[in-house]
Amino acid sequence: MLTSNVHALSLADIASPADPSLGSGFAFPIYAATGSAATAVVYFEVAPGKRLGRHTDSSEEVIYIVEGEGEVTVGDERTPVSAGALAVVPALAPHDLRNTGSTPLKVVGFFAGSALVHAFFEPMLPGAEVMIVTHDQTGESLMAGTPFVPAMAG
Repeated sequence: MLTSNVHALSLADIASPADPSLGSGFAFPIYAATGSAATAVVYFEVAPGKRLGRHTDSSEEVIYIVEGEGEVTVGDERTPVSAGALAVVPALAPHDLRNTGSTPLKVVGFFAGSALVHAFFEPMLPGAEVMIVTHDQTGESLMAGTPFVPAMAG
């Protein structure tokens, strides 16, 4: 059996020198590399006035708001959320979560797959317009850069 306690997790920080509105910490306690065969779990906290960052995930995600108040955006839809709220994010749908309260927004996300690809399309690292994060059987990987656009022969 896989178990984890979100209160004991070390969170990796997300911030951007190019966009001060980004500010959160996250951990993936359950996914392929920890032994899960078909699901993954992320725990994250978004600081007051900050947001997670617009991104896509390769699997459907159910977001559960543990504590705090915020606004979830999926595609062009926005809705307020607070403790106890659930939201379903379809696979590959651009989405973001903003903290609109005065305390940390604490969230658990449940994925319909244990190996995941997350694509952030905002400048989160210096000189990088895109950041790709993978969670698979070998662990967590990060790739950053600029989109490749092939030149048209003419």
